[in-house]
Amino acid sequence: MDSKISNNDIQPVAVLGAGSFGTAVANLLAVNSPVYLYARKPEVVEEMKSSREHNGVRLHERITPTNDLQMVVEQCTTLFPVVPSSGFRDLIHKIAPMLHPYHVLIHGTKGLDVQLESDIPFEEQRITKKQVKTMSEVIRDETVVVRVGALAGPNLATELAQGYPAATVVASPFNEVIQEGIRLLKNDKFQVYGNRDIIGIELCGVLKNIIAIASGGIAGMGMGENSRGLLVSRGMMEMMHIGKFFGAEPEAFMGLAGIGDMVTTCYSTYSRNFTVGNRLAKGESLQDILNDMEEVAEGVNTIKIVKKLTESAGLRAPITENLYRVLFENQPVNEAIDTLMKYPFNIDVSMPDRISEAT
Repeated sequence: MDSKISNNDIQPVAVLGAGSFGTAVANLLAVNSPVYLYARKPEVVEEMKSSREHNGVRLHERITPTNDLQMVVEQCTTLFPVVPSSGFRDLIHKIAPMLHPYHVLIHGTKGLDVQLESDIPFEEQRITKKQVKTMSEVIRDETVVVRVGALAGPNLATELAQGYPAATVVASPFNEVIQEGIRLLKNDKFQVYGNRDIIGIELCGVLKNIIAIASGGIAGMGMGENSRGLLVSRGMMEMMHIGKFFGAEPEAFMGLAGIGDMVTTCYSTYSRNFTVGNRLAKGESLQDILNDMEEVAEGVNTIKIVKKLTESAGLRAPITENLYRVLFENQPVNEAIDTLMKYPFNIDVSMPDRISEAT
C-alpha cells in the first residue's frame, strides 16, 4: 500500500497515466493541489519515488507516485485519465466498480475508441458512427459517472515540462466541471478556458493529429511553407466537416483546441504525429518508426478509423484517404502529397452538410 497524502485542507486529485502528457498534467495540478500520479507498472512507480523524476522530467514535490488504483479512486473526487486510446476503455472498465456519481473525470486522451461487432479483421469491416466513441462517451458507457470533461489545446508535453506559458480548454456540458478544471489547473503560466461542446473539443484533439502527420510529410520532403499553409487550411475544413458528421459545432474548431492545437502540432518537431510524417517522407517504414517511438502517435490509428467511417458513410475526406494509402497501402509519400496539392478544391470556405459537397 502506498502512503497516502496527508493534507487536511486540500483534497488530492489524481492523474491516471504517467506518460509524458500525464506527467505534465500532474505537475500542473500540483501547483494548486496534492496529486497522485498513477502508473500501472510497480517498477516505474518505484523509480519515480526514488529519483523524483520521470522520463527526464522533475516531479513536483506534491506528487505522490502510486500503482494503487483502489486507493486513488477512494481518496480523490476528481480524476484525470491520460492514457493512450488503445488502453482507455480497459482502464475505465477496471475502475468502474470503484466509481460513484460524485466523481468527476476530466480526460486528456486524444483518440477514438472502436467497438467491432465480430471477429472479422478491422480492414474488412464497415465502421458506422455508433461504433466510434470519443473518450467521454467511453466513460459514460462504462461507469455511473455523469460529470465528465475533456482537456484539449496546444499542450506539447515537452514545453509544459519546461515551464513555458501555455493554455488549455476544459470542455464539458456541465459548468461545474469546467469550473473545477479551471480551479485545479490555472496558474500564472497556464491559462484555462471553458467550452460546452465536449464532442467538438474532443474531435479537435483527435482529428488534428491526422493533419500533423501530413504536415510532417511536407516538411520531410522540403516542400516549403506555402504548401503547408495550403494543407493546414484544407485540413481545418476537413476536420470541421467530419466534426459536423459527429454532431460537433463548427465554432469548436476555431478556438484554442482547434486552430491553436492544430498549428502547434503541425509545426512542432516535438509532436509525435508530425515526427511520423516527417520520417515517412525521408524513407523510413511505418513499422520501424512506431517500433522506435516510446509513446503512441494517436494519428496513425485515427486515420484507420476515420477512413473506414467516412467510407461507410459515403463522405469524402481527401487528406485522410491519401494518408491511409501511405500508411497502409504503401503509396509513396510524394505521390500522396502531390495528389493533395492538385486536389480540385473549388471553394475556399463553405459549410455544407456533407464533405463531398465541399470537395
